[in-house]
Amino acid sequence: MDVKTDQQSEQERAAATRAAERAGQRRAKIALLRKPGGIAEADEPSRVATRIDRLGRYYPDVRPVNPAAIAAGDPAAMTAAGAILERIVLTDDLLGVGYLEGGVTASAAVGRVDIRDERGRLTGYGTGSLVSPELLLTNHHVLPDAATAGFSVVEFDYQDGVDGLPRPVRAFGLEPDRFFVADEDLDFALVAVKATAADLRPFGFNRLIGSEGKAIVGDFVTIIQHPRGGKKQIALRENRIVDVLDKFLHYETDTEPGSSGSPVFNDQWEVVALHHASVPAEGHAEYGGFLNEGIRVSRLLAFLRAQRFSPDRQALLDRLATRPERARPLADGGPRVLTLTTPVDIRLRAEPAATAEAGRIDPDYSNREGYDPGFLPRHTVPLPTLPDALVPLAAENRQATSEPRYVLPYHHFSVVMNKVRRLAFFTAVNIDGRTSQALRREADHWSLDPRVDVGEQVGEEIYTANPLDRGHLVRRLDPAWGALAQLGNDDTFHFTNCSPQHKDFNQNKTTWAGLEDYVLNNAENSALKVSVVTGPVLAEDDDRYRGVRLPRQFWKVVAMVKADGTLSATAYLLSQEELIRGLEVAGEFSYGAYRTYQVPVRRIESLTGLSFGALPDADPLERLESTGSVREVGGPGDLVL
Repeated sequence: MDVKTDQQSEQERAAATRAAERAGQRRAKIALLRKPGGIAEADEPSRVATRIDRLGRYYPDVRPVNPAAIAAGDPAAMTAAGAILERIVLTDDLLGVGYLEGGVTASAAVGRVDIRDERGRLTGYGTGSLVSPELLLTNHHVLPDAATAGFSVVEFDYQDGVDGLPRPVRAFGLEPDRFFVADEDLDFALVAVKATAADLRPFGFNRLIGSEGKAIVGDFVTIIQHPRGGKKQIALRENRIVDVLDKFLHYETDTEPGSSGSPVFNDQWEVVALHHASVPAEGHAEYGGFLNEGIRVSRLLAFLRAQRFSPDRQALLDRLATRPERARPLADGGPRVLTLTTPVDIRLRAEPAATAEAGRIDPDYSNREGYDPGFLPRHTVPLPTLPDALVPLAAENRQATSEPRYVLPYHHFSVVMNKVRRLAFFTAVNIDGRTSQALRREADHWSLDPRVDVGEQVGEEIYTANPLDRGHLVRRLDPAWGALAQLGNDDTFHFTNCSPQHKDFNQNKTTWAGLEDYVLNNAENSALKVSVVTGPVLAEDDDRYRGVRLPRQFWKVVAMVKADGTLSATAYLLSQEELIRGLEVAGEFSYGAYRTYQVPVRRIESLTGLSFGALPDADPLERLESTGSVREVGGPGDLVL
């Protein structure tokens, strides 16, 4: 049973108008896709470059391509972009187990929406997907208002198992009083599901990612759906994006009424759009004479960020940033094994190199708040200020929406890069000892930051076949606190947050490594909070190695509020000069030739050129007779806080 509403008909008329208006551009794009290497020309250069950046999260051998070079038609850039996209996107028709495993995980969160009226009568069907631990996403024309949502139900596992027998269906009501937001123009509705976290955990969720680069013209897409209210199905081929509009994607795929509200996935199982309409497209027999339209996820998230919600509802909305668990238990409490549990109409499909879990770093850079200057109670500790002479050397954040445009925000910390040295000027992190989590360290997976030009950050090339480590500037567990603990932990594995350090400097358990812990847990810290700014000393005479000048010294400034309510700011310096000297020469390295010193904050200002505002006035060394003194730190008892 599927009843088409007046609103749905209006949405389809609007989609048909957009399809007709774009017919000429669409034909030109399709013609380019048939040309060798044409996929690199079929979309905007910046979008093509951003897509390649994102693919690098899942395919370690993919290197970024300069968007300006693509825009200029540089032959080398076009060849590189075309080769990458043809190899990964337009590959041969093979179906890999990794793709199916990712699809099974994604499909578990997709359910059939039973649209009911106030008397409980069924009036139609739609499709919806969990996009957070509590929230379900579907179309506005499926759930146009809170009243309709309150009458309606979502059913999970309405599908057959591998044995051909129906799986047990789990049905849940919806709870719009707890959360409901919808928009007719973007044709979406987001509503809380009336269930406990334990009830919904077996189904996981498909997290929404706001960053660009998830899809370009020529990408294949997959829709998991309940066509005409029937059992769950997946259209795997031929499903290709043929046009990208400001708010919408146009693609070819098999959908029917009842598919409204279905998530549209790319090959990495990232949600790229919310399907909402299928319309006739005359003269396009190559995709069955029909064109499908979905609302771009980035536009949905931008709309949500612009709204104001009560604290309780905002807390639920913030959970959209939560990362799903990799393995999900079944309703009976057993593990959900990643095997195919849904009969799939397999119209052979390209195999990605890895599932979405391979890229541990959160690919949605739009939701990162960064370092919080107001983190410490009753005191403000701003980011250090670059002097006028250093500002031109700062790498620009290409996705910045506010000034200064050179700040790179991450989860609970920020970084400012020196684009000439290709290393950080400094990092700044907030640490909350009350909610910190001792997360297990998984296999390292370091990533370039797509917001910064690849030529402005040091990557893997400097760390091979030598004793250099990728030394964290913000320690891995420093931002691992609160609801975003795992995301903060993962964010520290950006190359922007590391500096080349000799392995014995980086791995040795020195006083340096425990400074933050000591200040958090042993000093007279009134709130178990600290803000820490760290960086290398970028000296002009640093030795050059593989085109990179290696810092000899590192510094950090630690700020906390003492039990009496006053601010304390202390500074520390550590040297690895003897360890990195002669790195190109075979022979023994000098071990143990590094020491930790407590120095005045003003000493760090003079070494770096940075300004720390009022922090020097909060430095206990300022009150000593000799502010230029340097104190060697052999243990916690040597600290002056």
